[in-house]
Amino acid sequence: MKKVTIIGAGSVGSTIAYTIALQGQASEICMIDINTAKAEGEAMDIRQGSPYFSASKIYSGDYSDAVDSDCVIITSGIPRKAGQSRLELAQTNVNVMKDIAPKITKYAPNAIYIIVSNPVDVMTYAFYKASGIPEERIIGSGTTLDTARLRSRLGEIFNVTQKSVHAYVFGEHGDSSFVTWSCANISNIPVDKYKTSIANYIHECPELDKNEVEDYIRKSGGRIIERKGATFYAIAVSVCEILKALDRSINTNLCVSTMMHGEYGIEGCCLSTLNAVGRNGVAGKVLVPLSPEEEVLLQKSAACLKEIIDKLEV
Repeated sequence: MKKVTIIGAGSVGSTIAYTIALQGQASEICMIDINTAKAEGEAMDIRQGSPYFSASKIYSGDYSDAVDSDCVIITSGIPRKAGQSRLELAQTNVNVMKDIAPKITKYAPNAIYIIVSNPVDVMTYAFYKASGIPEERIIGSGTTLDTARLRSRLGEIFNVTQKSVHAYVFGEHGDSSFVTWSCANISNIPVDKYKTSIANYIHECPELDKNEVEDYIRKSGGRIIERKGATFYAIAVSVCEILKALDRSINTNLCVSTMMHGEYGIEGCCLSTLNAVGRNGVAGKVLVPLSPEEEVLLQKSAACLKEIIDKLEV
């Protein structure tokens, strides 16, 4: 990818910029923040390490410097505090998004937009409403992070590399999310059968406690915030995974937040299901055959988000 603009130079935005630079995913990175000194300092710090990774132009600027961006990543907003739900942030950060949208789209009307700000599903919906950008070029990071947490946890439980784990988290990036256990597998073996499928294995596998796994996923963000004040490493890598998909000539299936138009009986909100993501943004939704119980959970997650949206000035 040629040029990426990141709006928001806080912990998340700066770590995304650093990860993009380290992985050589863009030849040009522009950082924009209302705190111009912070953006300047972060860009300078990353740039000074550039002799030891792929060459790229890294700088801070204002909205006009976003011209010709291939991708814009929005991380701006008030960060979540310990004990605070993502949805409690909603109106404050929606107002921030409504302010940003016309300013950035004026200069980068053809970019693909990745929304990371929380509550991400509400913010993705707000950007869709405020920006006028075609929806296939608006991607919420959604449960990409939750899915990474799920695969990480299952890898730990079964003592297997996370790359062999194929499982997804659907719904809201928050308390109403859920694991699509009906299609979760390890190397094509359903997770429920994996333990009994291993012969002569030297490691002891514990029983899979699905409630513990889902609780781990939902509470990980809060637990990290309690301990270190913010989460930024895993979300940065997750966003970079989306960015990689946008730079490929073939599609990658990812759990990202997009506008729903009747899929699974849901419309009028953004939430995470499996999407084919490629060079032009979202190529289409991949309709995973969910169990009846999972479809109900997805509809409940959508209802939770729509209840919040109905109370906001979007």
